Amino acid sequence: MNTTILNLRKSINKAYLKVKPSRQEFEAFRKNMVKLLDQISEPESEEFHKNILSEFLKDTYYSPDHYINTKGRADLVIHNGKNTGSTVGVLIETKKPGNRIDMPAKDNLNTKAFHELLLYYLRERITDNNIGIKYLIATDIYEWYIFNAGEFEKLFAGNKNLVKQFRDFEEGRLSGKTTGFFYRNIAEPFIGQLDHEISVTHIDIRDYEKILRYGADKDENKLVGPVQDILTGTPAEASIHQ
Repeated sequence: MNTTILNLRKSINKAYLKVKPSRQEFEAFRKNMVKLLDQISEPESEEFHKNILSEFLKDTYYSPDHYINTKGRADLVIHNGKNTGSTVGVLIETKKPGNRIDMPAKDNLNTKAFHELLLYYLRERITDNNIGIKYLIATDIYEWYIFNAGEFEKLFAGNKNLVKQFRDFEEGRLSGKTTGFFYRNIAEPFIGQLDHEISVTHIDIRDYEKILRYGADKDENKLVGPVQDILTGTPAEASIHQ
């Protein structure tokens, strides 16, 4: 599977480029992002970091309009509405900072985090018939790999052979029933032989850390993209509305 890496600007829908964050939104984002960075503790568990990420998402943008929690084995999901009765719009696979083995890389998406996203996606899309999924994210808090669900629809939900293998796995018709079996024997070989291209937006928030902590007026516009593109789904123009 070939990968096209997009930066924030290239991944933005042009219709949103004229939307400007307010000064209040900008400062809230900067404050919460610094708090998130300060809470990272690499010796701590994946569960620890999942919890601080959930708090960041809620405090920065989503609460109270979008419910955030785990769902099944999925680390975090962002619902399209205020409660669990609404469909899932975003699937997030979190990894402990420093876990380079399981995280995707720019030159290799065929890793455990991606396999997990694929399984959670198929459960939402095929088993639950959820057509409201918008994005899938793999992150260790520092790095973010953000996939448009349309890519997964085309490459995975639309592949009859993969869907059949997934159904056979879910219904216990294969020799293995564990998620590890799915990752090793279905996801990994399928992705490895897939002769198609997938686009992914990649962000490393360490690239912005100095500006986040010590931002000067002349540097603030470098943060406008991340302020509303990294997580909020409301992309913005490179200027701040006072």
